[in-house]
Amino acid sequence: MPRLIPSAPQFTTASEQEVWTRLRDGLGPDDVLIANLRLTDETKDHEADLVVLMPDVGIVVVEVKGGSVWHDGDRWLISRNGRPTVIHPVDQVRGTKYAIRNYVGHDERWSRRNHVAWGHAVVTPYSAFDDEFDLPECPRWMLHDRDDQHDLVTRLRDNAARQQHGKLPPTADEVDLIVEILTGRLTTRYDINADSDERAAAADRLTQEQSAILGVTRLLHRVEVRGGAGSGKTVLALQQAKQLTKGRSGQRPQRVAMLCYSLGLAEYLKREVQSWNRKERPAFVGTFHEFGRQWGAPDGDRTDSDFWERRLPALMSDLADDLPQSKKYDAVIVDEAQDFADDWWQPVLKSLRDENESGLFVYSDENQRIFARFGRPPVHLVPLVLDHNLRNTRQIHETFGPLAPSRMYARGGEGPGVRFLPAEAGDALAVADDAIDALLDEGWKAGNVCLLTTGRRHPIQVERTDFHDQSGYWETFFDDDDVFYGHVLGCKGLERRAVVLCVNESSVQERSRERLYVGMSRATDELIVVGDPKVIRDMGGLEVAKRLGIE
Repeated sequence: MPRLIPSAPQFTTASEQEVWTRLRDGLGPDDVLIANLRLTDETKDHEADLVVLMPDVGIVVVEVKGGSVWHDGDRWLISRNGRPTVIHPVDQVRGTKYAIRNYVGHDERWSRRNHVAWGHAVVTPYSAFDDEFDLPECPRWMLHDRDDQHDLVTRLRDNAARQQHGKLPPTADEVDLIVEILTGRLTTRYDINADSDERAAAADRLTQEQSAILGVTRLLHRVEVRGGAGSGKTVLALQQAKQLTKGRSGQRPQRVAMLCYSLGLAEYLKREVQSWNRKERPAFVGTFHEFGRQWGAPDGDRTDSDFWERRLPALMSDLADDLPQSKKYDAVIVDEAQDFADDWWQPVLKSLRDENESGLFVYSDENQRIFARFGRPPVHLVPLVLDHNLRNTRQIHETFGPLAPSRMYARGGEGPGVRFLPAEAGDALAVADDAIDALLDEGWKAGNVCLLTTGRRHPIQVERTDFHDQSGYWETFFDDDDVFYGHVLGCKGLERRAVVLCVNESSVQERSRERLYVGMSRATDELIVVGDPKVIRDMGGLEVAKRLGIE
C-alpha cells in the first residue's frame, strides 16, 4: 500500500472515492497518494482531486470526472441534473499542476535541486471513449476512461513517463521533500500555552465585569471585600486604587496608598501600577514595612519577629503622629489583609488625613491565614463577598474547594485534571523536579511554571535568594525565561499557570491546612501535587484526599 495523505480522506463524490480506492490498492509501498489537495496562489484557488507521486517514475496530478462525460468535437460536457454542462477538465488539471509545481519550486529547500517531471491526467471512471479518441490538449494516453480502470496504475505510470519532456523523474528523497512542502512548510503542534492564554483572557474579562462591585463602594469609605482564592481580589484592589487616584465620577482625585505584606505581591502591584497613566498611579505602593520607611522607620533583622510585628509598628505610629497633612492619605487600600497583625493597623489609620472619614478598603481571605498573627482593623467595615472563582480552572477549584471558607462557584473554564504524585518527604523535592521537567516537555513555557514548597525551601530558591537580595529574588518571579522556585508563605496573591506543589513535610504542622490551600490555589491552569499521601490526607482532610485520588 502507498503512503496515504490523508490516511482516510472524505470525498464529495463516489467517483473520486472509487478511483482513490483503486490507486490505494494498486500503487507500491514507495509511492504516495495525496487526496483533495487545496492550494491558493495569486490567481485563484486550486484543488487537485488526487496527486500521485512515484519515485523514479514521475508525478501525475489527476482530475476525476464522474457521471456521463463526453466531447462534442468542440467542448467537454458533463450531464448535471439531466442537462449538459460545459466543463474544462484538461485546463483545470493542467492549471492545478502548474500551481502545485510552482508552489514546490518556490520553497527554498527545492530551489537548488534539478527540475523534475510533472504530469497531469483526466480519469472518467463511468464514461467510455474510443481508443482512437485524441485531442491536441489531451492525447488518449492522458485520458483514462471506464474501460481503463483495471490497469489504471500502469496507465498512470506510462502517463508520467510520457510527460517527462526531457526532465528527470523524482527520486525517493525528492518525493519525501515534495510531500513535506505540500503538507505544510512550517509544521505546528498543540500549544498548551495557547489554551492557557485563552482562559486568562476570559478570566480578565470576567474580573473586569466583576469590577462593577466597586460602584457599590462609591458612597462607602470603610469596606472589607472578602473572597476566596481566584476571586479576583487583587485585580479589584488595583482597579479601586486607580479609580480613587484619578477621581471617580463626581469625586475629586485622592491621595492613595496601596499596601500588602509580602514582597512578591508588592513587586507585582508596583509593576502593574507602573504601566498606568501617571494621573492614575497611587502615591504609594508597597509593603507595610516600606510604608514606614518613607517616614524614616529603620530596617530590621528579618529573623526578629518582635521588631516587625510590635516595635516597628509602634515606631511607625509615633512617626505618623508627626506627619503633615500633605503627607497623609485620603484612602488606604490593603490587599491580603489577613496577613496584617493587630499592631499594624494603628499606623495605617494614623496615616489617614481623617481617621474617621478617610477611606479604608480591605481585601482579605481568612482561610489564607498562614501566619500565627492575625489582626483586624479596629474600625467597622462594611463587608462585601466575592463568591465566584474566576482564575482557577474548574478542575483545580474543585480539588481545593473543600479547603475554602465558604462555597464558591467555579467560572475559570475547563483544564486538565489535577495530578497527584506520591512521595515521602525526603524524596518529594526530587519527584517535584521531575514533574517540572515533564511540564516543560509537554510544552509549557518556563515563565509559566512554578515549583512551590510547603516545608524547607528548594535549593534553587536558597541559591537565588543568596545571590540576590530579597527584592532581586522576587524580581525573578516575573522572568519569562525561567521556572520560579518559591515557598507558599511568600506567594499569596500571586499565581502561575502551571504549579508543582511540593508538600515536603513528614507531618502536619501549624496552619498546614492553610498552606495547602494557598499552594494549591496558586495554579490557574495545571496543578501537580507531590507529597506523602497520609500527610496530605491529614492536612487537607478526606475530601481533598479523595479529589486527589488518594485512597
